Amino acid sequence: MKAALHEVMYAETREQAREATQRFAIEYGAKYPKAVTTLEKDTAALLTFFNFPAEHWKHLRTSNVIESPFATVRLRQRVTKGAGSRTKGLLMAYKLLDMAQARWRRLDGAHLLPLVRAGIPFVDGVQRAATGSRARERAA
Repeated sequence: MKAALHEVMYAETREQAREATQRFAIEYGAKYPKAVTTLEKDTAALLTFFNFPAEHWKHLRTSNVIESPFATVRLRQRVTKGAGSRTKGLLMAYKLLDMAQARWRRLDGAHLLPLVRAGIPFVDGVQRAATGSRARERAA
């Protein structure tokens, strides 16, 4: 089952991911009806990462972006058995996060961020060529 879900998550194109979702539904629908219902209902949201550059996909597929920084704070908080006061706790968390950010991994394809922010469309991780009047406007 895990391999079938990975097939959906790591598909090369949105169409391949939808086909993998359908295969999963057929194969596991009888045994896990709630999981299949949820997967079918949320397929559009699950496959949203195809609208972004392929270089960003591995960052979008993980929740580690949120979990990793706070693991540092949680580990230190357990060792110190609490910070004493709310103010000291916030100060300690801020300082730990400030020091940890120096070791954070940089985003792959960071040069594509301005395109994403500008709303340039990406289809299956590849920038869609501008067409029609927009292309003429940009060429001018």
